[in-house]
Amino acid sequence: MKAVMVRISLFVAALAAMCVADVARAQAPLEPTQMSPRTMFYMIWRGVPPSEVRKTNALLALWDDPDFAPVRSAMAAGMLGSSDEKSTQPKLTPEQVQEFAGLLENSFTLGYWSEPTRRNLSTGAAVVDAKTPAWNGMFFVYDRTGKEMLLTKAVLRMRAEEKEAPRLSQVAIAGVQVLKVEGKSGATYWAEHGKYAVSAGEKLVMEDLLSRLDGKVAAGGASLAQSAAYQEAQANLSGGLLEFFLRIPDLKNLANDSKAGMFQMRPLLDAARLDAVHLIGGHVTFEGAKTHVQAAILGEAVPGTPFDIWSAGERAPASLALTPADAVSYTSAQLNFQGIYDTVKRVASAAFPQAQQGNVNLVDAMAQQKLGMPVADALGLLSGEFASMQTSPSLDTANQVYFFGIRKKPETLKLMRTVFSDQITSERNEGDVTFVKISLGGKQATEGVAQWNFFNLAVTPDMILGASKMDTLREALARRGGGTGGAGLASVPQFAAERQQFPEKLIGMSYFDFQKVDWAAARDRWVAESKKSSVVKSMNSSGQSAAVTSVNEWLLQMNPQVISRHLHRSLSVSWKDSKGIHWDQWVE
Repeated sequence: MKAVMVRISLFVAALAAMCVADVARAQAPLEPTQMSPRTMFYMIWRGVPPSEVRKTNALLALWDDPDFAPVRSAMAAGMLGSSDEKSTQPKLTPEQVQEFAGLLENSFTLGYWSEPTRRNLSTGAAVVDAKTPAWNGMFFVYDRTGKEMLLTKAVLRMRAEEKEAPRLSQVAIAGVQVLKVEGKSGATYWAEHGKYAVSAGEKLVMEDLLSRLDGKVAAGGASLAQSAAYQEAQANLSGGLLEFFLRIPDLKNLANDSKAGMFQMRPLLDAARLDAVHLIGGHVTFEGAKTHVQAAILGEAVPGTPFDIWSAGERAPASLALTPADAVSYTSAQLNFQGIYDTVKRVASAAFPQAQQGNVNLVDAMAQQKLGMPVADALGLLSGEFASMQTSPSLDTANQVYFFGIRKKPETLKLMRTVFSDQITSERNEGDVTFVKISLGGKQATEGVAQWNFFNLAVTPDMILGASKMDTLREALARRGGGTGGAGLASVPQFAAERQQFPEKLIGMSYFDFQKVDWAAARDRWVAESKKSSVVKSMNSSGQSAAVTSVNEWLLQMNPQVISRHLHRSLSVSWKDSKGIHWDQWVE
């Protein structure tokens, strides 16, 4: 039954925009004001939007388009069908898929309850009982109004696919008759109570859920909404048709007596400063033709914490100047390698007692020998910016260009020669550019090393560009300093207008133009590449993967133009401030 609960949850979460019925937006079965303060995670789907929203919103209109039906069917069949390729259960028909998709018209709440900490009354230390089954705090509450028979049909189908029949029994919890389902992996509880279907992996969680749904918890009683973490995240949660929240638990309490191999976990977590990360939260809203996604990782974004992974950000990434106006896609990220290295070193130092601190220095010395320079110096050669740009309408990877920001070209070349060593097959200079050709595949033989799968790099004073084709590399180089490449992506009016909506300094940016893609050519290339890949894999198996075959089937059945019919552009950005990392995306 645990597998049934998880698969129902995944099904409704992955297909939350599939349905076409005209129903008003509903409140979730369990809102944060009703949830237990022990709730660590939740995801809420508040029901299918009204028909006028579905007609005007580009993303929802795409899902509803008949030409997109093969994709909807493939996803639903994957969620509701058996994961066992040898299953005797009949495959879902298109009619059954459409029928089960009707479950998504109603709202649901999926969540996780943290385990209560049991402590020794005399010492206050956490009690760990090896005989106690692992805690399963998952819960699922579904508003089954009008879907009672369909829900029962879906549950029975999933249960029939279980390899071993579970043990079923009736138990009374919070005055409600509950079905207890026991299997090898433990027990789960299921009840159809009033308008709700309720499932939980623990009796304690089930009891709390039923009491709260029946209003037996006093008004104004303790709830998740009163917690500091929820209130910190509230600006990123309110108003979402789809909403999610993950509270980072008190890892110090969880790690009091735990170990990872030879090492105590508590000192490692203290050194990593994971306590500085409080939560992850976000929501999705439909605003006219656009879909808006907002999310954040919140906490204390100060030096010496996991937020050191990201840099302070840049006003205009250097790679943006190399991206042409007709680019299909562009992605950039700003990382802080020195911060990452410092964090790793702190955790490594905490792993060893004071008398063994030399082990950390030994690892550092070995890395220095391998790199040919101190690790900190090697990291200092990278600016932290990584980017990629695609100009091929068919999304051909041969037209993909990769960007790495660097400092000090001579030292960078020295480091490359040390790291790649025998993989470098040629190196030549043209002006201030050094072209390096490397082999990504090789095999040692008696005659030497056979090399293949070549990749081209161009090293300039401030960047490394990479591409599989030399022509693609030269086209990107021609756009340096406003060369012969013409106007760049930053000059496109739509891109410039959307960029102005966000903070000045960004740590990440991603842009995709759906209208510039030749979707028919892209589909044909994907199918051809998957067949080629499956031929290689089948050499060590009985035949082509069923999953690959299924994907190819729905790709060939789908009208590829349906995507550009509805979608135009997508822009997402991220930035860092004292509260954490923020992410904002628009799809239109």
